[in-house]
Order: sequence, then structure tokens, then C-alpha cells
Amino acid sequence: MESKFVELVRGWLVSLPHDLKIAFDAMDDENLPRPVREVAAGVVAYVVSPNDFVSDRNDAVVSYADDALLLRLALQKALGGGEDEQAFRERFPELFTELEDNLTLCKSVMGELMTWLESKVPGLANAEYKGKKVAKYLDDEELREALFDDGLVFRTDYPVDEKTIADKLKKASTVMDVMKRRKVEEARAKGAIRA
Repeated sequence: MESKFVELVRGWLVSLPHDLKIAFDAMDDENLPRPVREVAAGVVAYVVSPNDFVSDRNDAVVSYADDALLLRLALQKALGGGEDEQAFRERFPELFTELEDNLTLCKSVMGELMTWLESKVPGLANAEYKGKKVAKYLDDEELREALFDDGLVFRTDYPVDEKTIADKLKKASTVMDVMKRRKVEEARAKGAIRA
């Protein structure tokens, strides 16, 4: 199971720039309900932001694993069963076809860490990016263009490809250890854990 998880996360990391475009499409799709679009805008801002809540200065590959997971979790949870939402899923079978099973696999390997990441999804629609609520990026053409430009920079500068990832990601613990540290830091900052 761990080797399937590692293979899955590797694939998600390599496809993250493409998947980001899908999140942008969700953000811009006026047929989708407003709350779905706001979550999509939130996850776009999260992915392109250099200051997300899981980062490892020593390992860029690991720093993007949460982005790849959160993007999928956000779209999975935000998209309901409506006709327009189903039509959106059908436009991107590469992301949605096996998503449910893949997220179940992640949960079985990651356990509490997956629950912790899932807990981040509801806050995405209310997140701020560069001092503005992400919902404003849906309504303000100038802000939307700026976010789109940041997305282009992210995709251009993205340091992960098949070659870099083969050397860096061989075990599930590589990804999970960084997330565990961040989860503990977050709990400590909230006062749940005393040093």
C-alpha cells in the first residue's frame, strides 16, 4: 500500500502545474456554484503562495506534496452532485476519474495527517492572498489577472519533474514527516501542546 501511495503522490507532484490550471478553470467557471468557485480560488492562492502551512526549506519536492493533496481534497469536497458540477468533473477525467479511491488510499496511509489536511479545506474560501479575501479575486478583473500571473510564474518556476522526484520521494515517511512536524507546530502555536 505504501508503494502505491508513493507512486500516486509522485504522479500528483509531477502533474501539479496542470492540476493548478484545472483549479483556475473551476474558479472561472460561472456555471459552478459560487461557494465552489471560492474554494477553487482559495486552493489556487494556497498553491501559488510561497507561504503555505507545510514547507521544508531543504526539500522543495516535499514542500509541494501538501499542495497536490489539498488541491484534490478541495475540489473533491467543494464539487457537489449538481449537473454543472458533474459536467466540470467530466471535462477533467485525468483528475477526477479515480479521485475517490486515491484519496481513500491516502487516508489509509496517512491517517490523522489526512484528517488534518481535510480540516484545511473549509477555510480556503475565506483565506486571504496578498491582503485580499480570495472571493474578491472572482469579482475583480485586475486581481484575477494578478493571481493568474502568479499561477504562470508558479508553473514556469516549478522545480519538480519525473527526474527530480525519482531521487527525492521513495518512502511515504518523506512526505509525512514534514507534515507531522508542521501539525505539531500548528498545535503548539494554538496552545494545544505545551513545549
